[in-house]
Amino acid sequence: MTGGWPGGQACLPAAQMALEDVNSRRDILPDYELRLDPQVTRSCPMAQSFNRAFLCIASCSTFFSQDDPQPLTPQPYPWCSSSQTVGLDQDRYHPADHEVFYRTLDDLEERVKEAGIEITFRQSFFSDPAVPVKNLKRQDARIIVGLFYETEARKVFCEVYKERLFGKKYVWFLIGWYADNWFRIKDANINCTEEEMREAVEGHITTEIVMLNPENTRSISNMTSQEFIEKLTKRVEKSPEETGGFQEAPLAYDAIWALALALNKTSAELVKKGLRLEDFNYNNRTITDEIYRALNSSAFEGVSGHVVFDASGSRMAWTLIEQLQDGVYKKIGYYDSTKNNLSWYSNVKWIGGSQPSDYTKVIVTFRYLSQKLFVSVSVLSSLGILLAIICLAFNIYNGHVRYIQNSQPYLNNMTAVGCAMAQAAVFPLGLDGLHISIGLFPFVCQARLWLLSLGFGLGYGSMFTKIWWVHTVFTKKEEKKDRRKTLEPWKLYATVGLLVGLDVVILAIWQIVDPLQRTIEEFTKEEPKSDIDVLILPQLEHCSSSKMNTWLGIFYGFKGLLLLLGIFLAYETKGVSTEKINDHRAVGMAIYNVAVLCLITAPVTLILKSKQDASFAFASLAIVFSSYITLVVLFVPKMRRLITRGEWQSEQQDTMKTGSSTNNNEEEKSRILEKENRELEKIISE
Repeated sequence: MTGGWPGGQACLPAAQMALEDVNSRRDILPDYELRLDPQVTRSCPMAQSFNRAFLCIASCSTFFSQDDPQPLTPQPYPWCSSSQTVGLDQDRYHPADHEVFYRTLDDLEERVKEAGIEITFRQSFFSDPAVPVKNLKRQDARIIVGLFYETEARKVFCEVYKERLFGKKYVWFLIGWYADNWFRIKDANINCTEEEMREAVEGHITTEIVMLNPENTRSISNMTSQEFIEKLTKRVEKSPEETGGFQEAPLAYDAIWALALALNKTSAELVKKGLRLEDFNYNNRTITDEIYRALNSSAFEGVSGHVVFDASGSRMAWTLIEQLQDGVYKKIGYYDSTKNNLSWYSNVKWIGGSQPSDYTKVIVTFRYLSQKLFVSVSVLSSLGILLAIICLAFNIYNGHVRYIQNSQPYLNNMTAVGCAMAQAAVFPLGLDGLHISIGLFPFVCQARLWLLSLGFGLGYGSMFTKIWWVHTVFTKKEEKKDRRKTLEPWKLYATVGLLVGLDVVILAIWQIVDPLQRTIEEFTKEEPKSDIDVLILPQLEHCSSSKMNTWLGIFYGFKGLLLLLGIFLAYETKGVSTEKINDHRAVGMAIYNVAVLCLITAPVTLILKSKQDASFAFASLAIVFSSYITLVVLFVPKMRRLITRGEWQSEQQDTMKTGSSTNNNEEEKSRILEKENRELEKIISE
């Protein structure tokens, strides 16, 4: 009669109505009168209710209730013989409130698993619902089935409002037998306003057994469902909305009828066996089995609908599905468990206008390189390759000119080819999943590595070789050495070959032992502004291997030493003047620029590897600009000299007139000048 669900307020009058109607029928238990002996209880805690229920069974023993200061006086029942004594130890039996729903929850869990639906977790509400509600939000629960009484429901949804666990992202399923205005009832146990509660519960779905026959047909009592409601309304003290159990009252009414019909059928069967209902006791299996068979075969039309039970004793009835729309419960469907048939009205009103997702969808998006940046750098790289080709053609075409010959043109040709290869590496460096398939990615990774490494080996290696030999041959203490040093070209080519060969060996071992593959870097999930049910998982493609840091350490260590040594040698030879390698000062300047760009760019790109645009911009522009600077510094002065002085024309004419004698005279003049310079340097130093 009180507590979380005071269902007795309406169910007791309904049961009394049923007893009156049954007793007025002369065709049902004509030799008996059914009476109701109500035991007043409260729904929470349930210990008292269980004690009263057991008292009805074990009424012959003295029983004390902890909820009442006075012992309950046992009442004699006709089926309780004086020899039957049952003692109940209340300390050993304390059913809790939440146990009411365990059977329902276990059954639900079993059924959804069979349907392939995942239950993320179960959360119990023992006392304060604040923590459980926070757990629901932290677990990103979307479809939530709440099993609790009406008073607890108000506490829960007050916390739901505070945690914003409602709206277009969530669907709540609740028990359908709450009062229609349960969320509007003032409750001293919550600190939420009526408007806040209404906002929190909007859109939730309820399921409950159909408790009132929707069809206006007459039941076994010759009364329609509407007539029953009218009679019951006159019997209850408050309005139907404020009376506990008013929705369930038709079930109580039909339950009395089901019992009366079963006892009536049992009585008829017992007469055939020479027994009567008065002979019943809990040890008499004959009468018990007859009652069970009678109830199991019961089928009649009641005010709640068609009444029939399954083998376990559960009422088989339609399930009503409703949704709270704009503060009012609307019917959205029925489910007939006897036929496994769902009648759907398609009038569900989703908050936000669309059906919510049962989980946060994670959409994988790749961070691709900016196409504007890629195109811009590709144009610069293409122009740089064209410049390298022009420089190479110029050097080959003018290879007979003495000034070009004294610059070691074959090494300069290697420099031009190396610059072209390095700039060609820009193209695969900018290719990603936007342009190529996953299967081609490893080949692109290898193309990046080989083009850039061999381009650097040829381009920088040829310049390093020049400056190395200038330092080796022309910076010793000349007074102790023979001043007429000769520079053999094959040594220069062998040095370049050694440097490039080391690159090839390292790259080959790397590719065979631990080849570069496509790897994915994942970033923190992002929440888009447009859709709250979607998270964006950014991913970035990389070329990497299992021992990537080791290989980079070997490569960067080797190249870094060459760069630092190149800077040192360029500084040491800046004052040397020799006709054997007449452009070594330009080579030194190019080495300075290349070394500075590489030493800055390499660590920066490692730091910025997760930022594809910045990393590509630094790496590609360093390659392009270092190549441009190298080509311009080495070849443009030669072009300018030959064009402005017309040396290629005059030397061509001299060659036609004097032949090889000219070359000998020039060499002799050069040796004389070098000797004079050395003498002058000695005098100056003294």
